[in-house]
Amino acid sequence: MRRLSTLSMIAALVAMPAFAALPTGALAPDFRAVGALGGKTFKVHLADQLRHGPVVLYFYPKAFTSGCTLEAHAFSEAMPEFRKAGAQVIGMSADDLPLLKRFSTEACRSDFPVATATKAVVKAYDVALASAHGTSTMTNRTSYVIARDGHIVMVHSDLDWKDHVAKSLAAVRALKK
Repeated sequence: MRRLSTLSMIAALVAMPAFAALPTGALAPDFRAVGALGGKTFKVHLADQLRHGPVVLYFYPKAFTSGCTLEAHAFSEAMPEFRKAGAQVIGMSADDLPLLKRFSTEACRSDFPVATATKAVVKAYDVALASAHGTSTMTNRTSYVIARDGHIVMVHSDLDWKDHVAKSLAAVRALKK
């Protein structure tokens, strides 16, 4: 039997789709977090954000990595459509506040806040990124659309960033109908 190299095992793990444990219809766990919007400290409370409309809560692994930067740009470009649909967008990762301040201006273009996902938030949303040695300190790439009543109406968990914006926007638009 052939042994798989560590690199092969990691590649296989990354290629596997990631699945979020919170199903559609579940009540989204409330949380408070600190983050950044336009380079300035921003406090996020999910319940407060839901008072303004549905929330797209998207988790991403690491600021300034290629996929996460492209995903942030894509959300930024789609913000006029999210706003038209009455939705808030919040990005979350395990990154520290100084990094998020830079990311919020450079990648998110000051269009939406990004916040630090604490261990409690990562656990509550089941978004710990699996690694060859268990779980890492990074979050999985998972997008949730949460209706004003706090229930999850869409979950998309995939390490490929390309469909997250389109699927989130479609779910938000469906809420308006």
